[in-house]
Amino acid sequence: MREFLIEARKRVPLAVVGGSDFNKIAEQLAGHDKELLLSSFDYVFSENGLLGFKGTEPFPVQSIQKAIGDAKLQELINFALRYMSDIQLPVKRGNFVEFRNGMINLSPIGRSCSQEERNEFVVFDTEHGIRQKFAEELRKKFGHYGLQFAIGGQISVDVFPTGWDKTFCLQYFENDFDKIHFFGDRTAPGGNDHEIFADERTIGHTVDGPEDTRKQVEEVLKDH
Repeated sequence: MREFLIEARKRVPLAVVGGSDFNKIAEQLAGHDKELLLSSFDYVFSENGLLGFKGTEPFPVQSIQKAIGDAKLQELINFALRYMSDIQLPVKRGNFVEFRNGMINLSPIGRSCSQEERNEFVVFDTEHGIRQKFAEELRKKFGHYGLQFAIGGQISVDVFPTGWDKTFCLQYFENDFDKIHFFGDRTAPGGNDHEIFADERTIGHTVDGPEDTRKQVEEVLKDH
């Protein structure tokens, strides 16, 4: 996939946006090599764009605690910890609450789980709707604080101020291009790709894995 993206970038500029923090994105896309990550894309956005780069030049960093205040954040975190403590899963590990610049990431299984445990949780969550129910409860209790709740990645729920979804990153390059194609897997309502997928500034594509992504990107590249 990396080799394919390198070839694709010879024909069109590439940007990557993820909900994870910068270190996790570097791990996933560049084997922890941050310099390699930044040199592989024209733009790199972590935490939905709250931390972003054009090449190696950083954009201003945003902060969730400045947006809603520490008192509301603590109320949210306390509720989430109580809620997750009552969930029965095949296994639980550590790092259930991860505080990032622009969001809170809540993981019922814990982000310290192994890849095998992560895969098992995906199956369990698909069957039992663990994260869907969690997000709905959070929305009911804290939606009036101006927060959004999105099912992110494989094991977590992202919490961030309204408007700080993945569309946040578009402001940094939307005026530089005639067309912006977005490829994501969680594009249904409630998924953390939905807002940018449905945004009028993008042409959205729903993908179900690396091979499908490659196939759909190749279709778009036929026009370039």
